[in-house]
Amino acid sequence: MKIKSIAIIPARGGSKRIPRKNIKDFHGKPLIAYSIETAIKSKLFERVIVSTDDEEIAQVAKRYGAEVPFMRPQELSDDFTGTGAVISHALSWLKENGLEIEYACTIYATAPFLQEKYLKEALMKLQNSDAKYSFSATSMPFPIQRTFFLTSQGRCEMFWPEYFAKRSQDLEDAYQDAGQFYWNKLSKKSDSIIFGKDSIPIILPRHLVQDIDDEEDWKRAEILYKVVQEL
Repeated sequence: MKIKSIAIIPARGGSKRIPRKNIKDFHGKPLIAYSIETAIKSKLFERVIVSTDDEEIAQVAKRYGAEVPFMRPQELSDDFTGTGAVISHALSWLKENGLEIEYACTIYATAPFLQEKYLKEALMKLQNSDAKYSFSATSMPFPIQRTFFLTSQGRCEMFWPEYFAKRSQDLEDAYQDAGQFYWNKLSKKSDSIIFGKDSIPIILPRHLVQDIDDEEDWKRAEILYKVVQEL
């Protein structure tokens, strides 16, 4: 069976820094619910699938409209397994079960700021190009050329001291992964990493981007989400 596009949301149960993060209450709903609902509302996907090793996460995902057609094996559910391996497993499972997919979109379970219009823009630009990937990105809030690290003596040392005397407005803008979604044109072959020549970054405003990796991130995300809803 051939389908045009599918969303895969990886959500393991063993989050350490924020226990049960993917289903923790965030402004009245489990965090993963935001990604599921936005994916469904976008009407871009013929199937929205959650890859998880956790039965409670699976039940929450189903309650909000996602499918959980398989449980992720334990060897792909530890702290060291990357998202790439998880998505490869999901795509292999789908292929073995008779699905031929044109576009796959990885959506993180920790993306309450995800918006339909950026998912749609990313797919449209990918379809109208020879690129393999399109993904969410945002601008850095400060010139990375003027950043520094701490030495073993607790002193400063610039990564690029040659830019110390440069005005910030004269330095080239830099961008970073926004950690929300990653479209993949499965028929396209590429030897490049996703942050490379075969990718189209979709630039999001910084107020719609927040990593949620620890408790401080979580509190910031809650505050930011409330502000954004009031705009």
